[in-house]
Amino acid sequence: MKLSRWLISWIVLAFGLGAPAFAGLGGDVTSVEADRASLKGTVRMSAKAGVSMHEIQGASGVLVHEYVGPDGQVFAVTWRGPGLPDLRQMLGSYYPQVQQAPSAPHYNHHHWSVRTPLVVVESSTHLRTFLGRAWAPALLPQNFSVDDIN
Repeated sequence: MKLSRWLISWIVLAFGLGAPAFAGLGGDVTSVEADRASLKGTVRMSAKAGVSMHEIQGASGVLVHEYVGPDGQVFAVTWRGPGLPDLRQMLGSYYPQVQQAPSAPHYNHHHWSVRTPLVVVESSTHLRTFLGRAWAPALLPQNFSVDDIN
């Protein structure tokens, strides 16, 4: 019995170590490169008041902005384009919470939002353009407004 528990634990650990490291929301600034590679795109950076914004233009036409605070953590992401980016990648460690959270009521199928104490996600579709944003309230830098996430 002990051998089988040990074997199962070892297998779970081995597969867990081989799993891809998700970047994006909550990741550090180095995770931007993983997102760029995933989107097969190019990165351009700008900075303002201690917050850097990394703009990733994906090969598929999707434009992603990742906001990095003074502490080096990605506290918000946005997307816009003809398709959705890999939300598992964009939302990072917050993805399971978004999957399990109930969606806020909406008036049609073109808008979707999830609000939890740990993460907020807003997404919509209009004329074949997908756009959305997500942020971790606890990671927002001081003096930074959610309205600045666009």
